[in-house]
Amino acid sequence: MNQRPSTITTVLPGLLLAMLLGALDQTIMAPALSSIARDLGDLADMPAVMTAYLAAATAAMPVYGKLGDRFGRGVVIQVALVLFVLGALLCPLATSVPQLAAFRVLQGLGGGGLSIGAQAILGELVSPRERGRYLGQMGAAYVVAAVGGPLIGGLITDHFGWRWIFAIYPPLGLLAAAVLARTLRLPRPRPGAAPPVDYLGAAALAGTVAALVLYGQTGSPVALLVALAAAAAWLVSARHAADPVLPLRLFRDRSFTVPVAVSFLVGFALFGTVTYVPAWAGLAMGVPASQAALMLTGLMAGVLLTTVASGRMITRTGRYLVYPITGTALAAIGLALASWLLATDTEPRILVAATLVLIGLGIGCVVQVMVLIAQNGAEHADLGTATSAVTFFRQIGASLGVAVVGALISRHVALQGAATSDGGQAMGHALALAFGAVAPVLVVACVLTLTLPARPLRTTAHVDDLVEER
Repeated sequence: MNQRPSTITTVLPGLLLAMLLGALDQTIMAPALSSIARDLGDLADMPAVMTAYLAAATAAMPVYGKLGDRFGRGVVIQVALVLFVLGALLCPLATSVPQLAAFRVLQGLGGGGLSIGAQAILGELVSPRERGRYLGQMGAAYVVAAVGGPLIGGLITDHFGWRWIFAIYPPLGLLAAAVLARTLRLPRPRPGAAPPVDYLGAAALAGTVAALVLYGQTGSPVALLVALAAAAAWLVSARHAADPVLPLRLFRDRSFTVPVAVSFLVGFALFGTVTYVPAWAGLAMGVPASQAALMLTGLMAGVLLTTVASGRMITRTGRYLVYPITGTALAAIGLALASWLLATDTEPRILVAATLVLIGLGIGCVVQVMVLIAQNGAEHADLGTATSAVTFFRQIGASLGVAVVGALISRHVALQGAATSDGGQAMGHALALAFGAVAPVLVVACVLTLTLPARPLRTTAHVDDLVEER
């Protein structure tokens, strides 16, 4: 047990790099879409480049969680890295948008396992009581990806071309694989007569996610019907399979159900609104897209600050309830204030930026803490499944949030466009409406956090328990 801190020190760089790669690929391609359209096809086809990765990564998350629980997390994250790097090697060779989308699916199938694998490994190596001090470092990977991804993608595209974006992945992916192969040592799951993994249910769940993401991007009623049918098939499988990929029994525990629900609502509210802030900044201030994206820097700084602070305080005190309650309340207030400021025609933009910081401060108290609570309540056999479920539902919420808020903004801008020639003003009013409509979602999340169980954080890691048992 005394060797565990040094083990974490050596393993953590590989885990952080793996998480960074998976998160970065969700944002780095956005500035390159217009260049890809010029090279490969119509701009109308460009959403497929982003959707392919997002759908594949989201759909793969619960599968990776279950496979890690069954076959060992070290092997599973290495498989994810191989798929991710292979997709990155193929993407620059694409000669059409469908071909690029197919290679992005392969890359997404790997990327979905990187974040889940890294967080589950951390959950196995470090006790929940000590894990708080590492939350800030894990959250920093997402902040770097969210802020740095579009900037890096834009610079590479402008100076070298969009195909060179993928050149950064193979060396970093191989480095992460080498570091983890050298440093990560976990006890293998005990062999035994375990029931077969519910691959049929996994396929149904993956189909549900893919159809939901497609619906979020296109609004197609056919995609929605497919999603509902696939979800029904998954529910049937989950009720009858011997070892379902996402067991329904987990939803009987509030330490699992509430974090999953709160993560879904936070994903819906956060991504559904802040995704469109750069577009408003570009129209209202007339700045390039790369500079407009900097409007989110304050929000991400707030996320990082409170993620680190709340994690350290949780480790020090062993108490966690106050952070998600306070965080969801702060984020809801921030959205309401932003809505009020944007509704005025002469809003001080510095105050809008300040409300984004407030939203970030709130979100930083919630996102990683939900993972911690779910992991603390999970048995070792369900650790990966619980970890993946929280991120999985947050991603689904984000996809639906972007779709619903996007439709709301588009409808309002279309109506306002007929009344005014000021695109920035019309976008400001539309975003104000969206922020105001989404703020109650976080109020619901805040109410849900009041029902979180106040359980003591475990002071032993799963890996220590396994070693002692053997």
